Amino acid sequence: MTGPPLVPGRLGRHSNKMPTLIVMMVFTALAVAFWNAGRAAAERAESLGRDACRTAGVQLLDESVHAIGLRPCRRPDGQLGWERTFRFDYSLDGSDRHAGRMVLRGDRLVAFSGPVPSAPLVFRRPST
Repeated sequence: MTGPPLVPGRLGRHSNKMPTLIVMMVFTALAVAFWNAGRAAAERAESLGRDACRTAGVQLLDESVHAIGLRPCRRPDGQLGWERTFRFDYSLDGSDRHAGRMVLRGDRLVAFSGPVPSAPLVFRRPST
C-alpha cells in the first residue's frame, strides 16, 4: 500500500480547504436567493406602477422602476424581511415628467405616491 506519507494533524488525503468551500457555497446560495427576491420585487413593482399609470390615464416613462431603498423590516408573521422602495417616472401629457414612489414589503404594497386615478385604484395580488 503506497500513498502519501501521513502528516501529523492530517488524516490521509483530506484537506483543510473543505470548510472554506462549504462556506463559499452557502454564501453563494444566499447571494443568489437575495438577488432572486430583489428581481421578483422589482417585477412586482413594475407591474404595480404600470397598472397605476394605466388606471390614472398617464404614461409610465421608460417602462421601468428603479430600486432606491432597501431596509430590514418585520413581516406580518413576525419574521424579518426586506422593505424595498422603488421610484418610477410618469407623464400626464407626454411633455412633462413626474416622479412616483412605492414601497413593498415582500410582495405587499405598503405605500404609494404617484398618479391620482380618476376611479378608485385596486391592486391585484400576485398569483402564486
